[in-house]
Amino acid sequence: MPVSTVSIPVGQWLVSTEGVRWWFDSGSFALDFATTGALGEPTAPHAGPHPASAPSAPERLHSPDDLTEWLRERFPVAVGSARSRDLFDAVALRDAIVRMARAAAHGDDLRGADVDVVNLYAATPDIPPSLGGGTRQAGRSVHTVPQALATIARDAVDVFAPENAGRLRECDGPDCNMVYLDTSRAATRRWCSMQRCGNRAKVRAHRARKASASGRVTLDQTAA
Repeated sequence: MPVSTVSIPVGQWLVSTEGVRWWFDSGSFALDFATTGALGEPTAPHAGPHPASAPSAPERLHSPDDLTEWLRERFPVAVGSARSRDLFDAVALRDAIVRMARAAAHGDDLRGADVDVVNLYAATPDIPPSLGGGTRQAGRSVHTVPQALATIARDAVDVFAPENAGRLRECDGPDCNMVYLDTSRAATRRWCSMQRCGNRAKVRAHRARKASASGRVTLDQTAA
C-alpha cells in the first residue's frame, strides 16, 4: 500500500542528449523526482557496473524557481513558492533517493545515512488527501514546499520497502543507466522505455540478423 496520501500521476516526458523527447515511466513519483539530478539522462556512455562509475546527469534544480516549477507541474494541488532553504532540503532528499536507487538496482545495501534522510522528511507533515464536493475549505488552500517534499519522501519509503526487493532495476541498454521500479505483474521489464532503449535494442537485433544472413549468403556463394 502506498505510504503517500495524495495521488500523483507517475511518469514524465524527458529530452535525450540527442534532443529527442521520450516518455519515462519510473514506476514511482520519488524516482521521477530523482531524475532532476543524477538519476536523469546521462551525459556520457555508461562507464561501468557500479554507482560510483555511472555517468553524471545534468542538474535541473539550479534555483528555487526551478524547484517551484517542477513541483507545480507535477502536483495536482497548489504548491507555494520555494525558498533557498527549500532548495537545499529538496536536493538533499533527492540525492539520498538517487544513491538508494542505484544501490538497490545493483543489489547493494542502502546507506544508513540516506535512509535517515528519507525517514526524516517522511516524518514531517505531507500534503493531505481531500474529497471534492465539500462546502468548506479544510486546511491550506496552497500547500508548502516542505509538505511536497514530505509527500515525495513517503513515496520513497514505499519504493524501498522489502516487498519491492529486486524490482528496482537499471535499464538493460548498453549506454543507459536509468533506474526504474518494475511494476509489471511478471516483473520482466528490461528497458527505461520501449520508445528509446527498447527500440534501439530491436534495431540492433535486426541489423545483427541481417548481417548474419548476408554472411551466410556470401559463404554459400563462395562455396559454390
